[in-house]
Amino acid sequence: MASAPAPVTAAADAPAPVTTAATARAYARSVVLEQWNNADRTATEAALIDLSLVVSELAANAVRHGGGLAGFEVTPTPEGVRLAVHDNSDVVPAAAFGAGSLPTQHHGNGYGWPVIIRLACDIAVDLRPGGGKTVSVLVRLV
Repeated sequence: MASAPAPVTAAADAPAPVTTAATARAYARSVVLEQWNNADRTATEAALIDLSLVVSELAANAVRHGGGLAGFEVTPTPEGVRLAVHDNSDVVPAAAFGAGSLPTQHHGNGYGWPVIIRLACDIAVDLRPGGGKTVSVLVRLV
């Protein structure tokens, strides 16, 4: 007899350490395709692209500004997936709670948080007891 599938509210831990934006994107996509999609709902390719953009920006921020990507979780929810990105910095990014305005001049950077704010919701930044922080967002797929 086959075992019952895991509940959609359980966090999906990556099978191998996620240490780059590329592995984070691949893992998030696999969670959607293998755990979130079902007979009643299927994420569109556009939703998967939005998810990939959010994952890329969060992972890149952890590497560039957070002292490295210390952990990555994807939790399926009825609306989409909740991402949790752990890094090694206690600095809370002020832009995470901004309006999502794009930079007024192109400087080659500064687009990450505006992209995240436009494509995700329920943004939270929590300091971790052992140091570092967790940035979590919900990416809607419906």
